[in-house]
Amino acid sequence: MGGFGSGRPGGFGRDTVESRRSIDVNRLHEEGCLEPGWCGGWRWTRDGEKVAWIGMRADADRLHLSCRVRARGGDWQEVEEAVRVVRVPCHLGGERPYLICPGVVCGRRVAKLYGSGRHFLCRHCHRLAYASPGEGERDRALRRANKARTRLGGDAGMVAPLSERPKGVWRRTYERLREQVHGAEMAADEVFEVRAEALLARIDRQRKWRV
Repeated sequence: MGGFGSGRPGGFGRDTVESRRSIDVNRLHEEGCLEPGWCGGWRWTRDGEKVAWIGMRADADRLHLSCRVRARGGDWQEVEEAVRVVRVPCHLGGERPYLICPGVVCGRRVAKLYGSGRHFLCRHCHRLAYASPGEGERDRALRRANKARTRLGGDAGMVAPLSERPKGVWRRTYERLREQVHGAEMAADEVFEVRAEALLARIDRQRKWRV
């Protein structure tokens, strides 16, 4: 296996955010991984099997990352990096955490960092594109639903049953993901119905014109 963040090239000659492993500050916050003193690891899985892992340790305003990477088939190297964490007050109370990209000339406040080679940086620093601009509205909704389905440990696709709450997943996280699935799939259905009605109306007009 190559270094963290290895992935397939995306469209237009650029890698996409969907092809890279990412650190999501919202997920870390939900799982309690940003609490000062927390120490553990984060792993990425594919088809239920672990494909990558990174160690983490949280301070009051830092998230310390540690992993092993290998660039272009060379020797494995230990890499440690500290990422600033800032908390911004919300309008309705509470705080929302953000990560500060550790890029040398960056410092952007972001929700996700993406792995590539030795470093986790923001998508701007890695020059990553989104796959979604080439998708239609319905495709984007279904992609959101499938992403939530797989996070729940189930299969993608509207016909697949939603899985039971996986072991280790908080109930509130599970319910939020279920709502994401239902909301996204309802949006996809609405787009399909609108398009179907427009198509039927166009066919009906063509028939009347021919008569």
